[in-house]
Amino acid sequence: MLKYNRHTRTLEAEDFEYPLKDVGTPEYYDSIFPEGKVPLTSFNQRHVPMAPAPEIWITDTTFRDGQQAMPPFTTEQIVDLYKLQHRLGGLRGLIRQCEFFLYQERDREAVRRCLDLGYEFPEVTGWIRATHKDFALAKAMGLREVGILTSVSDYHIFHKWEGMTRRKALEQYLSVIKDALSVGIIPRCHFEDITRADFYGFVVPFAIELRRLSEESGIQIKIRACDTMGFGVPYPGAGMPRSVPGIIYGLNHLAGVPSELLEWHGHNDFHKVVVNSATAWLYGCSAVNGTLLGIGERTGNAPIEGMVMEYLTLRGPSEDVDTTVISEIARYMRDEVHYHIPENQPFVGAHFNTTLAGIHADGLSKDQRIYTIFDTKALLGVPPGIRISDKSSLAGVAYWINTTLELEGDEAVTKLDPAVEGIYKNIAKQYESGRVAVMSDVELLNMLIDHKPELAEKAKTHLP
Repeated sequence: MLKYNRHTRTLEAEDFEYPLKDVGTPEYYDSIFPEGKVPLTSFNQRHVPMAPAPEIWITDTTFRDGQQAMPPFTTEQIVDLYKLQHRLGGLRGLIRQCEFFLYQERDREAVRRCLDLGYEFPEVTGWIRATHKDFALAKAMGLREVGILTSVSDYHIFHKWEGMTRRKALEQYLSVIKDALSVGIIPRCHFEDITRADFYGFVVPFAIELRRLSEESGIQIKIRACDTMGFGVPYPGAGMPRSVPGIIYGLNHLAGVPSELLEWHGHNDFHKVVVNSATAWLYGCSAVNGTLLGIGERTGNAPIEGMVMEYLTLRGPSEDVDTTVISEIARYMRDEVHYHIPENQPFVGAHFNTTLAGIHADGLSKDQRIYTIFDTKALLGVPPGIRISDKSSLAGVAYWINTTLELEGDEAVTKLDPAVEGIYKNIAKQYESGRVAVMSDVELLNMLIDHKPELAEKAKTHLP
């Protein structure tokens, strides 16, 4: 049957037949994932159309996947971070949902307390395995939506459970999904390991079956495409099952799953988590799943702060989104959770917008746009900074003094100031004597007090 596609303005085939392919021998795609070697990226040169959804948003798994890579959050920490996400995402819900573990009383108490806040966004959702016992937990919590682990690759189907086949797995998944539908709970099916799965032999038939169940029940069924091992690639013309454009196009066009019911969940094993997530958006997936600071199993998930910035680059400024909350989240993770954030991590690292190079400092003193990605003070509440070493030059020392003491206009010092020259000579002498460490703020403030007495009082207020 042909149907007119309003987006492409062409007639296209509508009813695709993709029956479940129940195999006796698992499909491991050995030619793409050769044992003991780096995975290979194949190309079939099939280019699918880029078709962003009318609305895109972010969902959070900090309190589920994020906790799988670090000591568990306390209930209080979960509630505090949930409040910060509410502020970051705004009242219109750029951060649309948060998912929670339900197994420990600590997690269930966090769910109850977050629900008690009464926020529309992020909506509180749960996560369970595809078992009737787990579903009883979700049902008891009274959640409107629950994520259900439905692994789709043969690596998982044939090796997680003894005697399992594709058909048996499908039947097990559907039985729990029907439990959810019977009590009006929205199932969100997590297609685990989709980038190693038989897309046309299992993924699409499974998705088509879910669409039919949704139509029969009148309840939406969501699909989260999980790039569990970070194998996805964003390249046009890349072959399946690793192609992010191909996966989203296939679920949307071949299985008939609308964009608003599609979600992408990536991992960063090959440094592609942000670009893969953005690619999912561009090819028709409405939701991208991530964690605060990108925490998560192994190399982590898509960093929510990164996806907020990616959203703004794709859709333009949004007065509803308060990006300065990103810095508050980073401080909370450092000070309250005691999580170590790499100093150079984009947007949240202590030195993400700090330079050691004197030539960069000289440029910053003349026009900050030369060496800053954007106005970091306005968007994140963090002005560009500099750390001082033997590479910093006179311009670097002057810039450090001005930014540290917040000197502007006629008060600002220049690289021609004798005090700046005296401080730099002292620094250079230490490095000539074998120093390798970056100068600390305390050392520099004490030098400033010695070399420029008129700034001594102001400098002393910055000493610990």
